Order: sequence, then C-alpha cells, then structure tokens
Amino acid sequence: MNGTTRHKLTKRTTAWLCASLLSLPVLVRAQSPALRFGGEIPPEVDRMYERGLAWLAQKQSPDGQWQDGQNGAGQTGLCLMSFLASGEDPNYGKYAANIRRGVRSLIVLQDKTTGYLPSSMYHHGFGMLALAEAYGTVDESQLWDGNEPAAVRRPLSQVLDLAVRCAVTSAAKNPFGAWRYSPDATDADTSVAGAVLMGLLACRNAGLSVPDDTINKAVEYIRKSTAKNGYVNYSGGFGGGGESMARSSVATLVYAVSKHKDWEEFGYTLKHISTDLEHREGSHPEYYRYYAAQALFQGDYDAWQKWNRVTIRTFKDTQNSDGAFGGSSYQTAMSLLALALNYRFLPIYER
Repeated sequence: MNGTTRHKLTKRTTAWLCASLLSLPVLVRAQSPALRFGGEIPPEVDRMYERGLAWLAQKQSPDGQWQDGQNGAGQTGLCLMSFLASGEDPNYGKYAANIRRGVRSLIVLQDKTTGYLPSSMYHHGFGMLALAEAYGTVDESQLWDGNEPAAVRRPLSQVLDLAVRCAVTSAAKNPFGAWRYSPDATDADTSVAGAVLMGLLACRNAGLSVPDDTINKAVEYIRKSTAKNGYVNYSGGFGGGGESMARSSVATLVYAVSKHKDWEEFGYTLKHISTDLEHREGSHPEYYRYYAAQALFQGDYDAWQKWNRVTIRTFKDTQNSDGAFGGSSYQTAMSLLALALNYRFLPIYER
C-alpha cells in the first residue's frame, strides 16, 4: 500500500467514524454504512485517479485556472472538484496548493456586482457547484497570501450568495423559469438547467439560502420535458424530443437530489438509463458518464455497481499513458468525477 492510498484510507476512516457517531440512528434505519460510505476502493481506481490528478496538477495555470478547452469557471470548477472528490486534503494535502489556487481563481473570475461566473450559465452552474463543495472544507485563513487587494479577498459565503442571486435573478427573467447560455436568455434547455440546478441544490445542502420557488419552477421545467419512455427533450418544455442517455441521466439526478423520487418521471428516466448499463455515448461520452454515475448511484445502487465495473474496465483501456483522459482538462476532470462515486467524499454525492 503506497503513501497516497494510506492517506486516502485514513481520511476515509475518519470521515466514516465522524459521520457514524453523528448520524448513527439515522443510518441504522435508512441504509447500510457500506452504501453510504462504500467498501474498499478498487486499487485500479486509485491508480487511475492518482495519475489523472497528477496530470491535472501539471496543467493548472499559475492563476489557478485550467485553460485548455472549455475555458471558464465551469472547467476550473470541474477540475477543482476532481481533487476534492477523492478526499484530497484542501489545506495540508499533496494538492492543497492546487485546490487553493482553483478556489481563488473562481472568486476572482466572479462578477462582483451580478455574481455571474463566466463564460456561460453552464459554467456558472458548475463553478457554483464546485465552490459549494469546497465551502466548509477549505480553511479560508490560508486561502490568500495577503498581497491581494482587500476587495479580492472575499469569503466563500459571500461569493456563493452572489452566485445564487445571479441564478435566481436569471430564472426570474426567463419565461420557462430555467436557464440557457446567457443570464438574460429567454429560452431554456434541460442540460444548462440541470447544471445550474445542481449548483443551487449544492448551495442549499451547504446551508445557504436558496429560494424554494426557483428550484421548484426549474425542476418542473425538467419534469415537463420528460416523456413516459424516459426521453428528455433538449428544449421547449415538453416531453420527449429525441433519445439522449445524457439528458435522461441529468433529469434522474435532479429528481433524486431535489427529493422527488416519488414522481413518475423519476421512474421513467431511471428505467431508461438503467436498461443499458454498457451504453457508449457517441458524442460527449465524458459528459454522459459524469451524470450517469451520479444518477445511477442516487437511483439504483445495484445498477450503479454494475455500471461502475464496466466503466472501470473501459477507463483502464482508454486512459492515456500520461494520465489524461481524451487529452483535455475538461475530459479528464469529467472522467475522474465519473469514478469519484467510489470515494464518496463530496457532500453532493450523499444518497
């Protein structure tokens, strides 16, 4: 067992003991500790994940961003979450400096008036999600070196409040109550809506104030876009509109995390994505896997286990010799996060 693996196992054991002591009565009634905290991490996952993180660390810009593809707050947020998702210590661990630079870069990127995290509402959603997952784990007293202007050194709570306000304001102006690429868009689509919703739900999970009305209207938009066969329309707010395992996975995850597993639509989309666990997405496969991992884990744990085994085999055959997946930070981060349910450190992964 190498030092990295021992470090992760120690953190994992600590997290398990703390959560068990705090929540034992609930866990006994609700689900087994194995489901909540997982079993032993497959060694090939640890190896692939560590190689991927090492590659991402090398690709990070001095200003903390990752700028080799889908440039913006979203790509940086996804890369940042990749480090947090496997339990890397954000304050004293091997990659603590990378994590701090990533958090700082998102704070600097944010429009301090509107709260917008550029360069689209896609990016805003993923950036907000990453900051919400970092909130409470990053020691903010160590975040800045003291040479920055005071206006730059804003607390994460303030940054997240502004990000939430931006999303809420954007949805209020939108006839569908959801989002598309621009904060001022008058149309909406289920992919962007899913990204922003997951960011808002993560903020709510972190204890920040998020209006229920905003979340309810946006989830209702996705509900109206869902057909009985589990297909989810891309835009327009009506069900069906073409098969996409990625969009069905987005909807399944949103229904689960927003606590609507009792809805028929949740059953429709979950059934659709769980019928072909060896599905290979023709375009944007990393995007599909990112959402499928979380949707199956939240919806059907046994199905996730089967899907996870298939995905591990696929990744063993496709990871580049340098540790990257597909050659870009976006593809690598999305792929690592598809494996990260094996670790279950991010609060958004709680079932």
